[in-house]
Amino acid sequence: MRNGKDLTVKYITDKKGRKREVILPIKEFENLMEDLEDLAVVAERRDEKSLAHEEVIKRLKRDGFL
Repeated sequence: MRNGKDLTVKYITDKKGRKREVILPIKEFENLMEDLEDLAVVAERRDEKSLAHEEVIKRLKRDGFL
């Protein structure tokens, strides 16, 4: 996950100087969207049962991935 302080951000303000919109490089936007998608997956899988490392290796070998 990226640190918000590392973003290259430009602001669009209204006539009173209040920040209304943000401009950032496309790559930073894409990285933020990727992080958001990753967080959504984590949230969806929060209640799933975890597996021991040994069990994961066993299943990967069984399924021909290792």
